[in-house]
Amino acid sequence: MEDVAILGYGPVGALLANLLGQAGLSVAVYERETAIYPLPRAVHFDGEVMRIFQSAGLAERIAAETRPSSQGMHFVNAEGQTLMVRRGVEGRGPQGWPNNWYFHQPALEEILREGAARFPNVTVHLGREIADVSELDARFIVGCDGARSLVRRAIGSRQHDLGLHQPWLVVDLLCNAAAPRVKALPDYTVQLCDPQRPMTVVNVGGERRRWEIMLMPGDDPARLTEPGIFWPMMARWLGPDDAVLERATVYTFHSVVQEGWRRGNLLLAGDACHQTPPFLGQGMCAGMRDAANLAWKLKAVLRDGAPDSLLDTYESERRPHVETFIELAVKLGAVLQETDPAKAAERDRRFSAGAEMFDFPQPQLGPGCRADGPPPVGTLFPQPLLPDGRLMDEAIGPRFALVGEVALLADRQHGAVALPGVGADWLAQRGLRAALLRPDRYIAEVA
Repeated sequence: MEDVAILGYGPVGALLANLLGQAGLSVAVYERETAIYPLPRAVHFDGEVMRIFQSAGLAERIAAETRPSSQGMHFVNAEGQTLMVRRGVEGRGPQGWPNNWYFHQPALEEILREGAARFPNVTVHLGREIADVSELDARFIVGCDGARSLVRRAIGSRQHDLGLHQPWLVVDLLCNAAAPRVKALPDYTVQLCDPQRPMTVVNVGGERRRWEIMLMPGDDPARLTEPGIFWPMMARWLGPDDAVLERATVYTFHSVVQEGWRRGNLLLAGDACHQTPPFLGQGMCAGMRDAANLAWKLKAVLRDGAPDSLLDTYESERRPHVETFIELAVKLGAVLQETDPAKAAERDRRFSAGAEMFDFPQPQLGPGCRADGPPPVGTLFPQPLLPDGRLMDEAIGPRFALVGEVALLADRQHGAVALPGVGADWLAQRGLRAALLRPDRYIAEVA
């Protein structure tokens, strides 16, 4: 019997396999496809996710294949007025890495799968369709099996609809870098808030660019993927002489959260338990946070004698956290997707005093394996660079840590590594002297 069976070997399943393999658990992964899906899907992750990749020992490999960005995301109306900006961060952000990264999903998945192959305790079964969870012999089964999850059906989760279901055309292009019109494209992500035709334009990196184009009344979804239909929509930026089409497809962007991420030995992660519209670039990120939260808890239960009930804190912590991101993405979508000209004009007047600046939220985890109390309890602790040149998490490893004032932490090594002086300034700004960090670097308790 395996410790953990994972259904689905997309990015979330592959990351979870790495984290569990690194923890020494026996893992079997089942994936119905025989190869990585070759076309682009997700294109963005944030600094927290890069920090999770660091914890899996894969950050340097991934950094070499992805594009860090300090440019942010600009919401711009039809006249070119900037309404809102999701700020970028120059250099290292609070997680010890740049705050925004753009990537080609097949390349990322390749690195994650190569990472899992480091561990002889992880076995991968490609081309294996599982029809019923009773086929699997494992102490825990995690469904990383997407929006039509088999494991979710077995759990019987209830869906909460957060209100957005909108079809968009997604066009991925390989651009000619020498073309003048390609050179003129902005580095930052543009959310074009044009009531005639809302769009998103993303610089993925290298030759790759993505256009997301909202479907409007009268559009024929079956014909919208024809070059003769979509190229004219993009004419303000570039034309068919400037780029080669890689993919054009219609997606419906959803905002839903499941209630019921666990039943007995069955658990869910990623799109199996939540879907977010892409206006904040947080869809895949949410699944990666699921994997980081779940991995250390599975190890604690399977290897360290923690009670089985620890796994109930997975949903109680993660669901409110992911809902905060989805709700903000829905609000941003409402700004972008306004197609009534009078309401769009009123929206533009609201921003006439200047662009509104905002950052990714830093929500508190819901109740669970943490003290009750206001933030920063239940929020992510930053990752400073230590005097010896290491990032903090490298010094801690996959375990608990005490950080804070030197005098408090001297000789305190009770199952957690003590890092005297680390984070003391950050804590002092909040009137605190020490913090207990969990293996996923969320703050369990402060003093």
